[in-house]
Amino acid sequence: MSWKIEFTPEAKTDLSKIDSVNAKRILKFLHNRLQKMDNPRKIDESLKGALREFWRYRVGDYRIICRVEDQIITVFVVTVGHRREVYKRPAT
Repeated sequence: MSWKIEFTPEAKTDLSKIDSVNAKRILKFLHNRLQKMDNPRKIDESLKGALREFWRYRVGDYRIICRVEDQIITVFVVTVGHRREVYKRPAT
């Protein structure tokens, strides 16, 4: 099964602010690893507390915050950022 990867406008903006080397690593992870999985919840973990509906994926010092929609087989990338900053922003 192949999952569809979609970005929110905010996530696209976040990705454009990251240097090209790390941005390419993040996209490679999303398209070559996460997209091809049977269940994207097998790697990394869900967030806790008020953000428990979101999943976190680690790529080096960067974090990808996503919402996984099983019904439509889609992973929505909500936020992308450096690990020291990404959890301080509100997820949509």
